[in-house]
Amino acid sequence: MVKAVLLLVVVSVVACAKAAENNKFDSIDVDRVLASRRLVTNYVGCLLEKKPCPPEGAELKRVLPEAIKTYCEKCTPNQKQKAFKAIRKLRNDYPQEWKQLSAKWDPSGEFTKKFDADEKKRTRIRGLFLN
Repeated sequence: MVKAVLLLVVVSVVACAKAAENNKFDSIDVDRVLASRRLVTNYVGCLLEKKPCPPEGAELKRVLPEAIKTYCEKCTPNQKQKAFKAIRKLRNDYPQEWKQLSAKWDPSGEFTKKFDADEKKRTRIRGLFLN
């Protein structure tokens, strides 16, 4: 469970980086991981280099820069869906943690700008189908 949490806290961006190599990210239950404040806190600490990381955390930190730079270009559709779901959950339920992660991993804000633009598009599309 703890290993899965690390992957999900940042799967929002990281799982996408090496999709072909890291298919293990496909089976992670994002909702379950992000429902535990304790697990989120531990994995955020790992990603911020404030706490020790399990092996999965080290792998996550290794692929995160590429995932951010390419906007999850190498992600499978499933990984991208889970990653973006995790981002939304972190932003809504763990805003302080998200702020810290963004400051460290997306200091220019480029990834966040792309994500926000895509969110607006997704919201408009959902609105078309709900009306």
